[in-house]
Amino acid sequence: MNLTENALTVLRTRYLLRDEQGNIRETPEELFHRVARAVASAEALYGGDPDEWEEKFFGAMSGLLFLPNTPTLINAGKEHGQLAACFVLPVDDSMTSIFDSLKNAALILQSGGGTGFSFSKLRPRADIVKSTGGIASGPVSFMRIYNTATEVIKQGGARRGANMGILRVDHPDVIEFIKIKRHAEELRNFNISISVTDAFMEALKNGSEYDLVNPRSKKVTGRVKAKDVFHELVESAWETGDPGLVFIDRINRDNPTPHIGEIESTNPCGEQPLLPYEACVLGSIDLSKVVKEGKGQGARGKGQEIDWDRIAYLVRLGVRFLDNAIDVNIYPVPEIERMHKGNRKIGLGIMGWADLLIRLGIRYNTPRAYKLAREVMSFIRGHAREMSSELARQRGAFPNFRGSIYNTPGFASKGGLRNATTTTIAPTGTLSLIAGCSSGIEPLFAIAYKRLVLDTELQEIHHLFLETARQRGFYSEGLIETVSKKGDLRGLKEVPADVKRIFITSHEISAEDHIEVQAAFQEFTDNAVSKTINLKHRATRDDIERAFLLAYEKGCKGITVFRYGSKLGTLVKADEVD
Repeated sequence: MNLTENALTVLRTRYLLRDEQGNIRETPEELFHRVARAVASAEALYGGDPDEWEEKFFGAMSGLLFLPNTPTLINAGKEHGQLAACFVLPVDDSMTSIFDSLKNAALILQSGGGTGFSFSKLRPRADIVKSTGGIASGPVSFMRIYNTATEVIKQGGARRGANMGILRVDHPDVIEFIKIKRHAEELRNFNISISVTDAFMEALKNGSEYDLVNPRSKKVTGRVKAKDVFHELVESAWETGDPGLVFIDRINRDNPTPHIGEIESTNPCGEQPLLPYEACVLGSIDLSKVVKEGKGQGARGKGQEIDWDRIAYLVRLGVRFLDNAIDVNIYPVPEIERMHKGNRKIGLGIMGWADLLIRLGIRYNTPRAYKLAREVMSFIRGHAREMSSELARQRGAFPNFRGSIYNTPGFASKGGLRNATTTTIAPTGTLSLIAGCSSGIEPLFAIAYKRLVLDTELQEIHHLFLETARQRGFYSEGLIETVSKKGDLRGLKEVPADVKRIFITSHEISAEDHIEVQAAFQEFTDNAVSKTINLKHRATRDDIERAFLLAYEKGCKGITVFRYGSKLGTLVKADEVD
């Protein structure tokens, strides 16, 4: 197995099984066998051969071509084998619901999952509580309780808890919610997002007011100027990175099972919109490893091209793996098991996108790259749906298929679909460290940098840059030392211009280009796309305003911006929740 030193460090720190004394008792190879065996055992339910599929799953994982989400790697084959990463729990307007969901969230966090909540149904601050004659404390006060509970739960024994908190833009407490994380000590275990409606965006465009609605009484409590609320949103995002925006009406237009319920929230990094009590298992294909020798010359020497047959194989294998994971999953809450097995949502995505582009000699933020993004994701979704359709013929369609958006003559005549969704693009924080590739669809953060993972500092120098420097004859210890301090290649005369052009880093890319990448992938992704819109420290509030409006215009399902050097510790990063 071709594991880097950093990958081994992460595996030893977080993933490999330990005995009661805390001593590591499995190798990386044994980890992948454990996971492959547990997930392949589902084949027996459908008359398949578990041994055959164990071997195939092991081959893809040990080759670092495909990796499932972190809870699967940590928990598969254990007594409490909870395999899903993403959950959404309902929070209804009663003490019973609020604290039942908190209890369920504790069980999910303990098992290694990340949880999303919409607090939009809770009555606003100072509203009447008829049963006691008192007044309500509002959604933010209950979020603080959830945050404190998360703080004391060591997630899965290996990482801290992560939550998403969402509030609708028409909730009377929206301004308090928007401003809450300007205080550095507040809600440190939450990412927060505003659930933005089309009506709000229309009011913003027209410079008009919109209604605030009490969720308890359904009565309008006031009207505010959309631009005033938007101004506060931009201010908080500029200062802290939170809140992000979730375009909730767009998400619900793509809700595959509207007859089952309405989507209110997402998982912590925003890429997985889910119904209340739904879960999703995720997996990612490393695109940097699906290339073969091609014609022509690139910045790195001999040309390479995409191995489409290999991608098709990995997509089919990944869909089967994730569908099996639903059956072998040991769920922490019965309602979640019913919902997950009812819709059988899976999220197959990619990592290593920036590395793939480097291998192909394509600059990250160019029309050629955006076109390839659409081609790759269209290809992946097409094959994922074909495989889901094939599994439906063998194993049956997902139980809630009748009444879903797929219940059409075209799909029904082929036996339906096994999974209500098949594709998601996750951040793949630590998974990409294991695979030794760039994370998700993000550009390179830097050519060389230090990265903190679970209190362990890892030094990273991009392997393709080292390879290119040696191949092209400009490698020197001094250069590597300079790049390690600097992070990028700007101003380095010894690095050829064509190499600088290909090895571009996130802060050399405009917000508009980041959004173009997100929109290109979103076009062919069932769920949503995790993508941080990185901004330079000197970025203005106007830059953030333009980014928010462009994301809506381009068809994204949400947006998260992060200005370099803004308040530290405000965002729950991908390392903790993939």
